[in-house]
Amino acid sequence: MHASAGTAKIDRMRSELRAVRTGGAPVVVDLTDECAGFVKEETDGLLQVFAPHATAGIAILETGAGSDDDLLAQLDELLPRDDRWRHRHGSAGHGRDHVLPAFVPPHATVPVLEGLMQLGTWQRICLVDTNVDNHTRHVRFSFLAG
Repeated sequence: MHASAGTAKIDRMRSELRAVRTGGAPVVVDLTDECAGFVKEETDGLLQVFAPHATAGIAILETGAGSDDDLLAQLDELLPRDDRWRHRHGSAGHGRDHVLPAFVPPHATVPVLEGLMQLGTWQRICLVDTNVDNHTRHVRFSFLAG
């Protein structure tokens, strides 16, 4: 707790690490429903979604209408899975997976009001994982009350 100009505020952050099964192929995993469940009992604040991996990212995009497949296709064009990469351990072209977080950052922050995420109509929170070497990933959900 800290006091400022005669008022007191309780700082509180709740955080949870969750496992996400991604399989052995590049994938976009929709986390929106899990995120909504994580914040449903909260009031106002910020939801932070973070992938603690050097080869995965968090994206906010529409899913189910092809945008998730389009994202993976464009990442294949932008970051081909071939032997051009200096980072060479793992499966062929794995170096591109290590460049992914520069294009799809490993985090996203979403405002929450009265326990509801303030996403646009078609916005979904997704884990983007192009690393075929790791079949299970982790995502940290953190809520900072406002």
